[in-house]
Amino acid sequence: MKFFLLSDNVDTLAGMRLVGIEGIVIHKRQEVLDELQKVMSDETVSIVLMTTKLVELCPEVISELKLRQTKPLIVEIPDRHGSSDIGESIDRYVSQAIGFKI
Repeated sequence: MKFFLLSDNVDTLAGMRLVGIEGIVIHKRQEVLDELQKVMSDETVSIVLMTTKLVELCPEVISELKLRQTKPLIVEIPDRHGSSDIGESIDRYVSQAIGFKI
């Protein structure tokens, strides 16, 4: 099982590399979409870690992939400041999956 990180900052990437997880630092929506397409087609990657800021750049795409794709698993991780509430993202995801707001 291989992990891959899509991050918006170098610190997160450096920390993940310390535990053997490779990745890339990107900042723009199109970069996120391009890299996500590459990693989704890589059969060796089982889990994609994405920082909250990158998920927020294309939430509709991420939600659709989470609903439709079985592999790789996309996991949102907080940025280094922890300024985002992951629980709210999970609520949005579940709301979309069941068709109404929680």
